[in-house]
Amino acid sequence: MTTAQAALSGLVLLLGMMTAIWLASVALRDASLVDRFWGLGFVVVGWFYLGTAGGWTQASWRARLLVVLVTLWGLRLSLHLTRRNWGHGEDHRYQHMRAGHGAKFWWVSLFTVFLLQGGLAWIIAMPLLVALRSAGSDGAVWIGLGVLLWVTGFGFESIGDRQLTRFRSNPANTGKVLDSGLWRYTRHPNYFGDALLWWGYFGFAAAAHGWWTAMGPAVMTFLLMKVSGVALLEKTLEATKPAYREYVRRTSAFVPRPPRR
Repeated sequence: MTTAQAALSGLVLLLGMMTAIWLASVALRDASLVDRFWGLGFVVVGWFYLGTAGGWTQASWRARLLVVLVTLWGLRLSLHLTRRNWGHGEDHRYQHMRAGHGAKFWWVSLFTVFLLQGGLAWIIAMPLLVALRSAGSDGAVWIGLGVLLWVTGFGFESIGDRQLTRFRSNPANTGKVLDSGLWRYTRHPNYFGDALLWWGYFGFAAAAHGWWTAMGPAVMTFLLMKVSGVALLEKTLEATKPAYREYVRRTSAFVPRPPRR
């Protein structure tokens, strides 16, 4: 199977997976199922790309390391979102969309939520396509940089999520703003970490001369900063938490830095 054929098959796989999740969401009336399976989708397509190049037994140590890193990240993210949202019903974003589209939402959501995310995941996963199908590389420095970015990003994402979960679990913090730990230095350590580790995956692709796959982490970073991450969440936080505007004034939105006085 050529790389082009593997890429096309990966797209079909992701769209098929998202269609199956859409069917479950229609039955359960919960479109936020798509969020729980976002990370898992990259795990599935990552192992698929590895399989198209001969599988685990024929893979290089670099490809094995990469697919393990993708699996750790994707499973942690999916499990975290499942635990966080369990028993809370459909996310308010999808409730708003459902109200806007009325009886047509079940059909509209297939294209505007599920297939759209499947297509985006396919683009974002381009570094995995190249790196997991590469027989070898001569870019040890790029591999090292990729691992460093991944470890740093995974730390920001997982620790940030854990700090926020602990903060929210205390009823005394209702209506308050978390401004300690990693959240003292960036308003979104989890989103920053997510972007960073995807640039880490690109390091593996760069080692295999897949420079063009930089569009994957670039799209992910743009989405996190301007579309579904920082920009969308902060509109809600500024409207519901009076102290959040002061937090915004002194704290970096994305890249960590010491808070302003």
